[in-house]
Amino acid sequence: MIELPEATVLARQINDTATGKRIRKVIAAQSPHKFAWYYGDPQEYDGLLAGKVIGTAVSYGGLVEMKAGDAVLLVGEGASLRYYAKGDKLPSKHQLWVEFEDDSFLVSSIQMYGGLWAFPYGSFDSKYYRMAKEKVSPLVEAFDGTYFDSLFGENTDKLSLKAFLATEQRIPGLGNGVLQDILFYAKMHPKKKINSLSEKDKEGLLHFLKLTLTKMVAEGGRDTEVDLHGRQGGYKTILSRNTVDKPCPVCGTIIKKEAYLGGSVYYCSKCQKM
Repeated sequence: MIELPEATVLARQINDTATGKRIRKVIAAQSPHKFAWYYGDPQEYDGLLAGKVIGTAVSYGGLVEMKAGDAVLLVGEGASLRYYAKGDKLPSKHQLWVEFEDDSFLVSSIQMYGGLWAFPYGSFDSKYYRMAKEKVSPLVEAFDGTYFDSLFGENTDKLSLKAFLATEQRIPGLGNGVLQDILFYAKMHPKKKINSLSEKDKEGLLHFLKLTLTKMVAEGGRDTEVDLHGRQGGYKTILSRNTVDKPCPVCGTIIKKEAYLGGSVYYCSKCQKM
């Protein structure tokens, strides 16, 4: 899944490979997928985008936005986006195909679910998109103690750390994937309740939230995901599907996986206390 680190890396890579290229042809929804989300009729994407030049790509939370003239191409969630140079072997199945005039391509396929939205600038009225653009990113200085404190309130007291950090778009792009290592470094269990946190706990949580996400971005995303060129991310996850049932790198306790809040959490029962 594209989360904040991967979206940031993808935007940078698109700027290095596709920005400035003119679109020759767009094919959307060629391979039907029940949980591929589009804006309007995907058959109209070619008419909207063909002939236009890709501008600067920007990430907002877990979304990647690409301007193309007066239109926008937006990718997010479980959309796997790949760049293919001229002569590369192209996939036969895809949910979005963007062909450039220099015979290079951006091709996307959906894993479990994901969005591939193309629309005239300013026409996509999505709360999810709007919040991702408006809220402060943990990667910038403005995401400080004062801002972090503003996310807490009476309606969050009974929430678990997972529910607080990874739901309701409080921190766009911070999902269940990146959550795991943030809490490991903070030595907090994902089920720990917000109302049990001290001020020192909150300071530590903020510190490791920013530190972990910055490290994930610097190392090219997580090793559970791949980048625009199909390469595995360089950040080695401590808690993920790659490490479950393996020893904790700190204490040696076996890392556990547990179903929780519609997904899975991974944790070390010794390092991360309730």
